Amino acid sequence: MSILEILAKKNIIGAKDIGKIKDKAKASNSSLEDVVVESGVKDDEILAAYGDYYKIPTRKLETKDISFSLLKYIPEESATHYRFVPIGLKDGVLEIGIVDPENIEARDALNFIASKLNIPFKIFLITKHDFDEIIKAYKGLSGEVTKALSELETELSSDLKDIEMMRGGEEGTSGDNETKIIEDAPVTKIVATILRYATDGRASDVHIEHMRDRVRVRFRVDGVLNTSLVLPAGVHQAVVARIKILSNMKLDEKRKPQDGRFSAKISGRKIDFRVSTFPSYYGEKVVMRILDQEKGIQPLESIGLSKKHLELVREALDRPYGLILISGPTGSGKTTTLYSMLNEIDKEKENVLSLEDPIEYNVEGMSQSQVHPDIGYTFATGLRTTLRQDPDVIMVGEIRDKETAQLAVQATLTGHLVFSTIHTNTSTGVIPRLIDMGVDPFLIAPTLILTMSQRLVNLLCPDSGKPLPIEGSIKALIDRQFSDLQEEFKGEIPVSNHVYERSPSPTCPSGTRGRIAVFEAFKMDSDIENLILTNPIESAIFKSLRKKGMLTMREDAIIKAMNKIIPFEEVINL
Repeated sequence: MSILEILAKKNIIGAKDIGKIKDKAKASNSSLEDVVVESGVKDDEILAAYGDYYKIPTRKLETKDISFSLLKYIPEESATHYRFVPIGLKDGVLEIGIVDPENIEARDALNFIASKLNIPFKIFLITKHDFDEIIKAYKGLSGEVTKALSELETELSSDLKDIEMMRGGEEGTSGDNETKIIEDAPVTKIVATILRYATDGRASDVHIEHMRDRVRVRFRVDGVLNTSLVLPAGVHQAVVARIKILSNMKLDEKRKPQDGRFSAKISGRKIDFRVSTFPSYYGEKVVMRILDQEKGIQPLESIGLSKKHLELVREALDRPYGLILISGPTGSGKTTTLYSMLNEIDKEKENVLSLEDPIEYNVEGMSQSQVHPDIGYTFATGLRTTLRQDPDVIMVGEIRDKETAQLAVQATLTGHLVFSTIHTNTSTGVIPRLIDMGVDPFLIAPTLILTMSQRLVNLLCPDSGKPLPIEGSIKALIDRQFSDLQEEFKGEIPVSNHVYERSPSPTCPSGTRGRIAVFEAFKMDSDIENLILTNPIESAIFKSLRKKGMLTMREDAIIKAMNKIIPFEEVINL
C-alpha cells in the first residue's frame, strides 16, 4: 500500500485525488509529500500516515532547542548527508529522527556510528520540517543564538543608543555602565556560543562582518570559509564591543585597526583567541584566530614530512649554527612547522629565544617576545637585542625586509642557529629572494643550511578513500611530472597501481577532514654555493638539485596520494 493510499484510507485525501497528486508531482518534479502539503494536508497527518506505512514510531518535535551535547553524537556532515539527526537521549538509548527510513546507506551509517559510540539507538520518523530545523542548529548555531537574540530583542534598541553615546563621550555614560551593557547576558551568550561552535567545529578562524543589512559570521575549516550564522544588523555593535572587552581593546576606537587576545575554557579545554579588528564601511570587521593550547605543538613526524625530509630537518637541527628558512604563502602552515622544529631542541641545555608577531603558542623552556612595530620594536630591533641575551637558538617569525634578513645572516655568522620564514613560492626561490632583499651572495652560501617550502592540503579520513587506477590521464600526468628525474631516484619512489579519491564514509561524508603539509626541501652543498656566487637564478638552482634527486611539492603530494594520505585532486590543485 502506497503512502497516498494510506492517506486516502484515513480519509485525509480522496481516492480520486491520488492520480491528480501523482501527475502533479511528476509534472513539477516534486515529491509526493510536497504536493500533498501544498494541497492543505497537515504535517502531523502525513507523519502519522508514514509511520503506519513504514511501521516505525513517529515523533513530532515540540521544541527545536536541541542542545549541543546531544548534537555531538552525530557529526554534522553525517546528519546532512544521510538525513538523520539525534533528537533525544533516554535511559541510555540514543533517539534518532530519520526522514527516509528506506535509505539503506543511512541505516548502515547509523549502525556504524552507534557501534563506535557503543550506545544503542532507536529510530523515530520525523517530518522534513523538523529535520531542517535541527540541521540549522548545526549549521547556523540557531538553537542557542536565536534564543539569545529573542532575549536581547526588547532591550537592544536602548542599549545600542547607549553604546553610540559612549562613542561620542556623552555625559552620563560611565565606564561601569559600558561594561554592564556589553556584558549583558544575551550578548555574552551569543559570543560564547559562536566561540564554542567554532572550536568544536575545528575552525581555525572566525570572521564577523557587517554586510549592511545583516551580520555574517563565517568559520574557516580546513582552509575554506563558510557562512555559519547570519545575525540581525542591529546586534553588530554589541557583539563587537563584547569581543573588544574580552580582548582589552579600546571600545571607542573604531577608526584604526586593533589587535588583542584572550583565553577561555571551552569544553574543558583552554583555548586562546587572537583577535584583530579592521574598520570597514558598515562597521568594524572582527577576525579571531583560534589557538588550541591543549593540541599544542605537533611533533615533526605528524606534520607531513617524508622520511627523507625528516632526515634533512634533523640533520640541520643538529648543526651548531646556520640559517633554516621555510617558505610559502600566508596560511600554508609555516609557523606550525617552526614550532615543531623548536620542539626538537633541548631547551634545558640551549638558550632558545623567539621574536614573534604575534606569539601563537606558549612554549615551556624558551623565552618568547612579541614585536610591536608601532612603538619601534620590530624584528630587526628585536634581533639586535636578542644577540645580547647569549642565545644558542633564535626563532624569528618572518623575514620581511633587508635589515631583518641581514641581521639574521649576521647572527648565524656569529655562531647561532636561526629559524625563520620567508614569502616565496618555492624552496629554490628563497636564494634569489634573499639577494633581492640585499643580502650579499657570499654571505648566503656559508650560512643557509636548509630551505623548505610547503603547502597545506586536505587529509583523507581513515575510513575514506576510493582507489583510482593509475592509467590514462592520471598515468600521463604522473609520468610527465617525474620525466626529468634521474632513474636512480625514480627507484626510491614507492610503486603503486592506485591513487585515491575522496569518498563518503559513515563518519565522514565529505571524505576529508583536517589538513596536512606537502613539502620540498634542500640542504646547502658545494654545487649550490658555487651557483649562488656565479649564477643565482631559480631555474639553475633547481636544475642542479634535480640531478641529485630533489622532489617538488607536487611530487610529494603524488606520493601521499599513492599512500592513501590525501586525495589525488589535491595534486591537481597544487
